[in-house]
Amino acid sequence: MEISEVPQDQGMIDNPDLKEICYALDENGCYVLAPSAGWEPKNVANDQAWALIGKQVANVVSRIRAGKLSPLAYHMAKHQMSAGLLAKYVGINRFRVWRHLKPSGFKRLTPEMRRRYADLFDLPVDALDVFPVSPEGED
Repeated sequence: MEISEVPQDQGMIDNPDLKEICYALDENGCYVLAPSAGWEPKNVANDQAWALIGKQVANVVSRIRAGKLSPLAYHMAKHQMSAGLLAKYVGINRFRVWRHLKPSGFKRLTPEMRRRYADLFDLPVDALDVFPVSPEGED
């Protein structure tokens, strides 16, 4: 696509001063970086993806409230992490993360392990126990 054809459909970026960067052909036929406000098909796909993520987080919150999962599961879902990815980031075995996802395992976390999880999620250690009151993910 040429620079003049770069889509400018307002999307997820609310600030008009901020733009996405994409590649387009200039007048010499060379690829250059071109600013774009967004593209409608991409905006629809992003909206659908965020709605799905919101449902997944709400499901996790419901399971935490039912006593089936620990608050760690909320932070994992919120950051779109799997147990394997979380294990790699905090430097432990995946099996230990699975244990910590259970309320009984979470209650037995050592202060050091709680600090490692909190550091990863960029939270104070006390906030690791916090999850939204409503299943919709709103506090």
